[in-house]
Amino acid sequence: MKLDGFLHKLFGTTPGKGVQPKEALAYSVAGFGQNFICTIIGSYITVFMTDALLFGADGVMVGGVSGAVAVAILMLGARIFDAFNDPIMGSVVDKTRTKWGKCRPYLKWMAFPIGIMTILCFLPVFNAENVYNGSQTTLAFVTIGTIYVIWSVFYTVADVPYWGLSTCLTNNTATRGNILTVARMFCTLGGGIVTVFLPVITGSLTSKFKYTQDDIAQILIDKAEAVANMIVNQGITAEEAAQTFVGTVRNGMEIANAETLKWTYFVAAVVLVVAAIPMFFYGFKNTKERFTSEENPPSFGHNLKLLFKNKELLLIVLSGILGGARMVYSYTGGLYFAKYILQNEGLYGIITLLVVPGGLVASILVPWMSKKFTKKWSYIAVHLFGGVVMAVMYFVGYDAPWKMIICAIGLVLLGIPQGVNNIITYAMIGDTVDYLEWKTGERGEGICFAMQTLINKIGMAVGAFIGVLSMSIAGINARTYEVANPDALWDVLIISGVVSMFACAVPMFFYTITEKKQVQMVAEIEARKAKKTAVK
Repeated sequence: MKLDGFLHKLFGTTPGKGVQPKEALAYSVAGFGQNFICTIIGSYITVFMTDALLFGADGVMVGGVSGAVAVAILMLGARIFDAFNDPIMGSVVDKTRTKWGKCRPYLKWMAFPIGIMTILCFLPVFNAENVYNGSQTTLAFVTIGTIYVIWSVFYTVADVPYWGLSTCLTNNTATRGNILTVARMFCTLGGGIVTVFLPVITGSLTSKFKYTQDDIAQILIDKAEAVANMIVNQGITAEEAAQTFVGTVRNGMEIANAETLKWTYFVAAVVLVVAAIPMFFYGFKNTKERFTSEENPPSFGHNLKLLFKNKELLLIVLSGILGGARMVYSYTGGLYFAKYILQNEGLYGIITLLVVPGGLVASILVPWMSKKFTKKWSYIAVHLFGGVVMAVMYFVGYDAPWKMIICAIGLVLLGIPQGVNNIITYAMIGDTVDYLEWKTGERGEGICFAMQTLINKIGMAVGAFIGVLSMSIAGINARTYEVANPDALWDVLIISGVVSMFACAVPMFFYTITEKKQVQMVAEIEARKAKKTAVK
């Protein structure tokens, strides 16, 4: 009973009435599994291509540009294409009519398709050396790129209805906010597990292939006889023999490193998919839709008109697009920084973990902040704060232990805007669904929450694009681990974050839905429905 009471208090639910804690937990578990899949693609498909298939090595060209730039363009183009599929999928959701509702069934229908496509994204059939020497470069790029685009479409079909489901569970903004708070915490935890542990695994498995100059010297000593035979048999100098031998050894190590990465990512994808699929089904089985329209399903064109009538939602979308680079340090760019600048990819897990405490604290405080300051002003304040924190980090730098400590503190503080954004945005979009129904008589959960997934994908697109592009700007060679301009990577990651943090706050100054206004809108909607029922 004590646990039951705690869960009702946590979610703001009423025993025996409306949405219950079991449903909220099931909804959160589905998000936990979904983020296994989302994170391995969002954070590691680019690294799979640049480091495991060696598109990020010097000399690899695709369509007249470097392999790294080609991967960056692919990530940006595919994600933007995918993002603008979201309104279409939102319209499909709004048209869906099944005995399970219009959002829930997609948790059931899409579990296996999205899982299979996730595994195929890490297809291990291409040889890194063949990609590097040009014999499989175009084929590998086109194949993985095509699979990735198809995956993105499948993911949209799963993601849009998942977030739309929150408005079908309850129309109480406080309860919905609490449910989304817990769901986002589960999502963060699911993504965090992948982000923290996968680099540690890949780093430990490939560490034996990363030799220092001292290691190379020791190898030459151990293989002195082989070097001497090379001098005698080939008639070359000792220096030439040593360089030839070292080059052969390094070539073997570099290819072995890439091949090990390739298979590690593939196995990780299989394990995560197998773990995630049951969570989709658990979420489907243990939730119930209560607030859906029974009217004839609207057309896509009609839904677009609804979208443009929802000016409050459009402000959130604009803010999300402007904020696309605010977390670029937590995507591919952060992994490259840990791997090539700090020389320890396992530190990427530390970078992301440092954000967690601030994010958790912010997540817990969101209901209080929303009540005390409103969602709007909480959102604006934390992003202005985040911009200041990143600006301080930029001017401090990273090239001394004390500077790293300050930056670590900065990352903890950056968890605050990240945690608040992850929850409040969904809650605000939920409020705009009520706003749209109040204004037009139509809810449009699908088209409205399609905008949230659009925002997420724009962020992932920008994060992947800037991350891989910064690799090229910094002159990183994924094969030899050489870095021409280390500071360039830092500059790109931090400055883009500063600009994005400040920019995303601007549109929200024009957002007008308050907690009081939302309650009034819901009351008016219910009164209209009651009047309509009485007339019938």
